[in-house]
Amino acid sequence: MTVRGAPPWLPFDHSPPETLGSGGRLFFTADEAATVEAIVERLIPADDLSVSGKDAGCAAFIDRQLAGPYGNSERLYMQGPFQEGTPQQGDQSPLIPRARYRIGLAALDTYCRKTFQQPFAKLSSEQRDRVLSGLEGREIQLDGIDGRLLFDMLLQNTMEGFFADPIYGGNRDMVSWKMLGFPGARYDYRDYVDQHNVKINLPPLSIAGRPGWKAKG
Repeated sequence: MTVRGAPPWLPFDHSPPETLGSGGRLFFTADEAATVEAIVERLIPADDLSVSGKDAGCAAFIDRQLAGPYGNSERLYMQGPFQEGTPQQGDQSPLIPRARYRIGLAALDTYCRKTFQQPFAKLSSEQRDRVLSGLEGREIQLDGIDGRLLFDMLLQNTMEGFFADPIYGGNRDMVSWKMLGFPGARYDYRDYVDQHNVKINLPPLSIAGRPGWKAKG
């Protein structure tokens, strides 16, 4: 089938991505958003190759995901019995991502206030790195939640936000795609399928297009 003109469908017609309203946040409180921004800024620090995870919009990406089906595990089986599984089985907790973030971020700030007399978002870069390393290495225990599982979720979601299509809130200005030389969500790569180990000099294209881009009729 050859499609000419505008496609006879709309992107995300049945499952639209979560978009930010006038308030700027869909799930996080102001304090939670500040904590997550401070975390993603250290998980992906700015360097000569790209901006930080914060400036790339990773916190906004996580906020939108938690406000959508991912946040309440809508597409997963979440009935009991719940018991600890093997590492190969993945997370077996009854906590949905929204609950894990809400409980985990509060527990993280409680730990930081006890240890440093201020919340995570107010810590120095060195102190933030010490805390995150402590969670990753299971050296820091949080009240009410497994700190390592919280860290793993934060790291995974931050990477997703950094490399996902910008339509989901992260990868602002397609910064990670430009860094990698990834051409993006283009409709047709047939002219390039036989070209191996060759750089494709095409500007990255989001699902929603790029500034100034319009579909040809």
